[in-house]
Amino acid sequence: MAGHSHWAGIKHKKGRADKLRSNLFSKLSREITVAAKLGDKDPGMNSRLRSAIQSAKSANMPKDNIQRAIDKSELNSGSNYENIRYEGFGPHNTAVIVETLTDNKNRTASNLRAIFQKNGGNLGTSGSASHNFNQVGVIKIPKSEISDEKIFEIAAESGAKECISRENFHEIQCEKIVFIR
Repeated sequence: MAGHSHWAGIKHKKGRADKLRSNLFSKLSREITVAAKLGDKDPGMNSRLRSAIQSAKSANMPKDNIQRAIDKSELNSGSNYENIRYEGFGPHNTAVIVETLTDNKNRTASNLRAIFQKNGGNLGTSGSASHNFNQVGVIKIPKSEISDEKIFEIAAESGAKECISRENFHEIQCEKIVFIR
């Protein structure tokens, strides 16, 4: 039975899985680097960095890789990643906002334009779709932490837009807050 090696099959499956994992780790590492570059290197003081590290940990990224990405933010001042927002319309005139992190605006715009056109949409100009959306802050608190009455009282006193009790948690919708250090 030539060509039917059990180990060769395992090698190919592992190679595909490792490639996908590598791509995911690269994206997570890039997000950690940018978050650390834009704010504090301490995850306790930088919510974006804390969120990026949580995502990396949930994807089983090793601690060494996470620390290396944070350290790279201090060393690598040559490549500047920037957040860019693109707006467009998908099939059936569905408004879409795409927030990207890129080091090459032209390449990203070209890729997004191709994706939109391939799927029956088109890339719009700045402000063409954003008027259909509201940016809000969302705070989730486990129900075990606080009672329904107390959370509604706190939300009302602090000027929250919405307070919803879900099955396992309370959700408070408020103004979006950005901390810049």
